[in-house]
Amino acid sequence: MRIITFTGKGGVGKTSVAAATALRLSEQGLRTLVLSTDPAHSLSDSFNEQLSAEPKQITDNLYAIEVNAYVDLKENWHVVQKYYANLFAAQGMPNVMADEMTVLPGMEELFSLVRVKRYKQSGKYDALVLDTAPTGETLRLLSLPDTLSWGIKMIRNVDKFIVRPLARPLSKMSDKLSNYVPSQEVFDSVDQVYEELDGIREILTDQDTSSVRLVMNPEKMSIKETMRALTYLNLYGFKVDMVTVNKLLSQQEDSGYLEKWKTVQQRYLNEIKSAFEPLPIKTLPMYEDEVVGLDALKRLASDLYGESDPSEMLFHEEPMRFVRHDDSYEVQIKLPFIDPEEIDVWVSGDELFIQIGNQRKVMTLPLTLTGVEPGDAAFKGKWLSIPFPVEPQQAPVSGNGRG
Repeated sequence: MRIITFTGKGGVGKTSVAAATALRLSEQGLRTLVLSTDPAHSLSDSFNEQLSAEPKQITDNLYAIEVNAYVDLKENWHVVQKYYANLFAAQGMPNVMADEMTVLPGMEELFSLVRVKRYKQSGKYDALVLDTAPTGETLRLLSLPDTLSWGIKMIRNVDKFIVRPLARPLSKMSDKLSNYVPSQEVFDSVDQVYEELDGIREILTDQDTSSVRLVMNPEKMSIKETMRALTYLNLYGFKVDMVTVNKLLSQQEDSGYLEKWKTVQQRYLNEIKSAFEPLPIKTLPMYEDEVVGLDALKRLASDLYGESDPSEMLFHEEPMRFVRHDDSYEVQIKLPFIDPEEIDVWVSGDELFIQIGNQRKVMTLPLTLTGVEPGDAAFKGKWLSIPFPVEPQQAPVSGNGRG
């Protein structure tokens, strides 16, 4: 299943671009689902159709859904939430606070990604288009499988090694104690969520089937946010294969008082090309009317893709790679817009930590590099290079890092 994720600063038109892309994919015969994970849903507005938390058919081969985080949370975590809420309430905690304490940070958004795995496994769709929240929330969303997998694993291990061995003896001691013992249903629910998490990251970072497409306006703040997005997406191993510059004023028409803005936009467009190439850069005009309804979306898709196939991988450079040398093993990550002074790199056990601002990447190293201190990280062009000196006979087989 081809997976295309659209993200960008709020208000740049990413929902319209995502909806138009999904429509074009469906017209090419691909069974396509476009899924909105943005809490402020506007996908319904784009299609001029009322959408819900379940896929709705829009046209032949095209389905759309606006994820309801609370519906997904209740469906996937209700049994565990109810048990721990009752446990906390029994200790005197107010009910509302007890409910809140049972939800790990980011868990509501997480189940949007669980849907991605389920839809892929179902075989019902050939293409999945994700219309996500503004850039900052998207970066948080895409990093959730790693973060929450650790949290769920912790709960799972506490249940497995502490609670379960004590559950039966406690339940036999008294009826009062048995009220604190989780049922098998609670254990099964935690296990199921952990299993659902497994593999999501691999799906979203599959270099052959998944990519992210950035949408921006020719404005300074939008450009800067898109630069940060590309940097952090590369850091986490997500392939970006296209940039769309939306809402360009026509150069052929007299725009009156907007003539100055046209000059400004062209200057920013040149800056975008200089900064983001060799990524493919597509442009879209500022339309006279709102992009609402199928006809408007078809026009947008035509302007954006022409006769090309939007399901193709439009750029093939992997953002992260492992390179073997005779006497070293090198991790390379493309970070085009980062000041070297902002980067901190260290190793703990078999994990490599890369900290940039408030973003942290954790990579599991090959066994032969466990405990090996990295050399000084340095930039080679736009690539951050982290060397690991090893004996020639110990050098691991080269391969592509998935992080």
